[in-house]
Amino acid sequence: MGYGLIAISQSRVELVEMNVLKLSSRKNPYERLQLIHKKVRELIEEFRPQDFAIEAPFFGKNVQSMLKLGRAQGVAIATAMQAGIPVTEYSPRKIKQSITGNGNADKEQVWKMLQRLLQIRQIRQQLVEHRPRKAAQQRLGQCFGGEAVQGIDAVTEKIAGIGKSHDLAPTV
Repeated sequence: MGYGLIAISQSRVELVEMNVLKLSSRKNPYERLQLIHKKVRELIEEFRPQDFAIEAPFFGKNVQSMLKLGRAQGVAIATAMQAGIPVTEYSPRKIKQSITGNGNADKEQVWKMLQRLLQIRQIRQQLVEHRPRKAAQQRLGQCFGGEAVQGIDAVTEKIAGIGKSHDLAPTV
């Protein structure tokens, strides 16, 4: 599960934390769900986010994969809701549109734009290995108010005046 937090202050958006929770396929599936719950709860307790964004799943052909994804996302969403944090789901297309201006952008385009917008210079090896998922997760942080907005300037204008906030955006 990848996750990231951004802080928004006036017209600045800053990357606070970005990481990957590695879940061993050797563990019991329910233990993995428990680890997701624990990690999301810890992040909420540490950073006190005001919003929680999650990428809507796309419907694939593998029913078992979709079931596993739905369970993992459900645990993350329920954890945020239990903490009283509003949850918003964004389609992959809207997320890509908000970052690159193109809803059909590929993962590498999105990742490069995020590196530029969030001034990500150094990436630890484990994050490099998970770039596509990290890009998806970070795209979520750029969507607010139920609709995607284009570019970092539009995002900061849309949320200006809110003050400092942390937004938790996991991708599982």
